[in-house]
Amino acid sequence: MPEGSAVRTMFSGIASRYDLANRVLSLGLCIGWRNRLVAAVKAARPASVADLATGSGDVAFALRAELPGGAEVVGYDFCEPMLELGRRRATAEGVRVEFRTGDCMRLPIGDAACDAVTVAYGVRNFEDRPRGLRELRRITRPGGSVFILEFSQPDLWFAPFHFLHVRCVLPVAAALLTGDLGAYRYLGTSIAGFPDADGLTAELKDVGFREVACEKMLFGTVALHQASV
Repeated sequence: MPEGSAVRTMFSGIASRYDLANRVLSLGLCIGWRNRLVAAVKAARPASVADLATGSGDVAFALRAELPGGAEVVGYDFCEPMLELGRRRATAEGVRVEFRTGDCMRLPIGDAACDAVTVAYGVRNFEDRPRGLRELRRITRPGGSVFILEFSQPDLWFAPFHFLHVRCVLPVAAALLTGDLGAYRYLGTSIAGFPDADGLTAELKDVGFREVACEKMLFGTVALHQASV
């Protein structure tokens, strides 16, 4: 699993172009995946949501747009340059989303404080995944849910095409967009080393989540998990 300090430094370096790169490299598909996450959260009707590994707030802003005005949405990240982008956008657009510094290994959130917790493409970067998953459970109230949108392992027939994309095409294209080849080489490596959907489901149950549902997308390369406390 990656060292937290290395991940923080890496994302600080690509913060300004991170969201653009995601859209280009996924051919815009990441917007649909994000919207499915938001729809699942909306269906749960939470009064308070913590969006972890929020980055510049892409998911947090989408949640704010879809949830009732009384619902609280707070984004947490340990990368200050990313958070600053989110704060600037919230101020410029007059959107009520708060951004706070927070490391998923030791979140500044009380026990059972959140109705819903979301993490998009962040669990893969946890320095200690079991510890991070236990933190997600700790801050979620009984009856609440954690929603994890993450890259996963593809269906067998699609695996060769997926390997070519994440190991060869993606790093080069990302380097042209962000100027950082190393960050997206790391992305390919981190995806390859991450559990498949069934594996992450098992890990979530191991740390105490009561029920775990999973929706696979794009031939298994992306998965949305909903884990209930």
